[in-house]
Amino acid sequence: MRLRAERPNHVWSYDFVEDRTHDGRKFRMLCLIDEFTHEALAIRVKRRLNATDVLETLADVMILRGPPAYVRSDNGPEFIALVLREWIAAVGSRTAYIAPGSPWENGYCESFNSKLRDELLDGEIFFSLPEAQILIEAWRQQYNGARPHSSLNYRPPAPESFVPRSGGIVPWASAPAVEGARSPTPNMALETAVH
Repeated sequence: MRLRAERPNHVWSYDFVEDRTHDGRKFRMLCLIDEFTHEALAIRVKRRLNATDVLETLADVMILRGPPAYVRSDNGPEFIALVLREWIAAVGSRTAYIAPGSPWENGYCESFNSKLRDELLDGEIFFSLPEAQILIEAWRQQYNGARPHSSLNYRPPAPESFVPRSGGIVPWASAPAVEGARSPTPNMALETAVH
């Protein structure tokens, strides 16, 4: 039976995507997602990515979110490297490898990769690796914070939120009521300062 994510941080999955800069040089992206929330946790962009880069990406995200219960991937050499498998076990996670030649078993990641290609990579010319890194990270933030997802009732997986600034003035209505205290007035601060 296929492992299904039941909560945030239960199952993360990752995979590689390739593209080229304008000069024809290849670069790779390691895409890491949370299968339950559909949030893109990281997209690491470099000319070459190996098992150490995979480990560092996982470590960076785990510092912020804690380790997941499972990490799903295909059987690529970067994902089955002994050092990576030992490290994943040491942090308390387990690997969930898909069967060779069965990308549909990593469907959430494959779907994400398709959206990345359709919405950004196929319509953008990257003139340098730093430009690709900046634009891909900006797309990831927009994907997480603003882009509606049909599988999430047309909401983003990690919506951006903000608290409007009130110019330092706290509305009187938000002050907690204290029994026996007199009602606050706009002149109360002035009266307190004078006494």
